[in-house]
Amino acid sequence: MSVKIIMLDDVYEIRNRKEKELKYYTEQLEKLKDKMYYVQAEIKLTTTIIDIIEGENVLDLKEYIQNKRKINGSI
Repeated sequence: MSVKIIMLDDVYEIRNRKEKELKYYTEQLEKLKDKMYYVQAEIKLTTTIIDIIEGENVLDLKEYIQNKRKINGSI
């Protein structure tokens, strides 16, 4: 039967290494959350633009001005 000796220093080293690893992943997660926020905002904006275009709620300024001139010119 062999006896294994566990050195306390080794256990401390493993814990410290895992704490650093956890800190790294926590920082990466925060960066990804920030990126997700902006991508979600861009998707929402793009969806709004698509909804406006599909609903034909876009005002054609050139056409509006021409119609306005026609109406004002005939009065």
